Amino acid sequence: MVAVRQPSNSNENDKGGQGEDFGKSSPVGLVLLIVFFIAVFFLVKSMNKHLKRVPASFDEPAADEKPAESPEKKD
Repeated sequence: MVAVRQPSNSNENDKGGQGEDFGKSSPVGLVLLIVFFIAVFFLVKSMNKHLKRVPASFDEPAADEKPAESPEKKD
């Protein structure tokens, strides 16, 4: 019979990666977050500009209404 045993931690002071700097963010993270917020702002602004151009309805005009003229040349 073979028994497998996980080796014990020889360093009892090891906190599993939670050292002195654990949980502190760097200035690079703050800059990245600000860049993301600026990008989202401009994306929302652009989306609103494009949505204002969308017609209220895509339904066909009624039969009694005059259809828009086609841009074809008439000779």
